Amino acid sequence: MKYEQIPPPAHLKEFVRGFWTLEAPSDSKAPQSFRTFADGCPGLIFHQVAQGSFYQNDKQLPDLCLYGQATTHARIHSTGPLTAVGIFLRPNALKAVFGLNAGILTDTCMDASTLIIKGNSSLTEQLQNTSSMPGKIELLSGWLNAQAQKHQNRKNDMMQYAISVIARSKGNVALKGLQTELQLSERSFERKFKEYIGISPKLFSRICRFQASLQQLRNNDYGKLSDIAFENDYADQSHFIRAFKEFAGVSPFQYQKESAEIIDNLATVQ
Repeated sequence: MKYEQIPPPAHLKEFVRGFWTLEAPSDSKAPQSFRTFADGCPGLIFHQVAQGSFYQNDKQLPDLCLYGQATTHARIHSTGPLTAVGIFLRPNALKAVFGLNAGILTDTCMDASTLIIKGNSSLTEQLQNTSSMPGKIELLSGWLNAQAQKHQNRKNDMMQYAISVIARSKGNVALKGLQTELQLSERSFERKFKEYIGISPKLFSRICRFQASLQQLRNNDYGKLSDIAFENDYADQSHFIRAFKEFAGVSPFQYQKESAEIIDNLATVQ
């Protein structure tokens, strides 16, 4: 299996965290099943599965799949040799780039080809007919840039500020204080946040906290698990383990022992 992460071009960094590519040829013995983790971000996947299909849990995915926030872990698998290009989008990209209410895609996905203006050349066909991964990324970058330009009035500086504050604090900010700073009622803050991000501020904070603890595990930056729990403001080790299983699908112990992440938040399943 060949996989790679590619940083976004400068003009897309506001909306894109990065690109990734994954290739598993027909003679490969690479695993065809993967576990995804909740990471606080939506994304997009273009996949080509030779003589097969691509599924999330039991749902067959469209060739060009735009997905929203995940509130828990999921499993994806292919039924044939796999070639895929993925995009890690920023938390507010569904609204800022595509003009969508982010809440409609939480824990689900849509066929992104439906967003392409009728009469234009099919992006999906162009991607299918482009053999090189850099060529596919260039096509997707151009399309994302055009979408962002079309919906540039959908950006919301207030919600972007809220996202950045929560992310920088690794999910340990006082949401009441942030709401007061933004001069919003609790109801208005939650409604706007769900529209732009797809989930509540509280859940987004919990996922940011989980991601901070996951990063410590990846980096082996701890003495014992209780250190990770307390450094990330969990009440105790039990609370940390429960939250980790909710968002990763495995306990921290299982993750250390079994997980083989090939790309951030995407691990092979044996």
